[in-house]
Amino acid sequence: MAGRRARYAALPRALEATIEDQIRTLALKDGRYSPEAFRFLFESLPDAVRLAGKEQAEGTERHVTGQEVLAGMCAHATQLFGPLAAAVWRSWGVRETLDWGRIVFLLVDNGLLNRQESDTVDDFGAGFDFEETFVRQYRVLLPDPVGGREEG
Repeated sequence: MAGRRARYAALPRALEATIEDQIRTLALKDGRYSPEAFRFLFESLPDAVRLAGKEQAEGTERHVTGQEVLAGMCAHATQLFGPLAAAVWRSWGVRETLDWGRIVFLLVDNGLLNRQESDTVDDFGAGFDFEETFVRQYRVLLPDPVGGREEG
């Protein structure tokens, strides 16, 4: 599956399958959020790192804050789902940005993500309103017609 491989591009296939199994087990055990929400978070991390300008950083310098993770997730969701992103997230059990913090810390508590001492779930609380961001502010960008615009 090409999408799945891109998600964990730096990992050997055996480790990738193990992480997928751990994510699914964790999501089902917790019961609040769909496994897709956990996968989506992992898929969004490269966007968060890129938007934060930390692509060339290494080690703890590459760490992204809760707000940076949310920015990456917002960008990724807009690209994938457009104005339906809020509905998709709600279908996964994610009702507010604080839910993403809860998912992050479930992953941290189970050894699937790292955190810095200063990181808290509350870092995700002052995020954004899903309807405002994904529905009301959504704009479709259409390309200019071939040959440019007519002058008149």
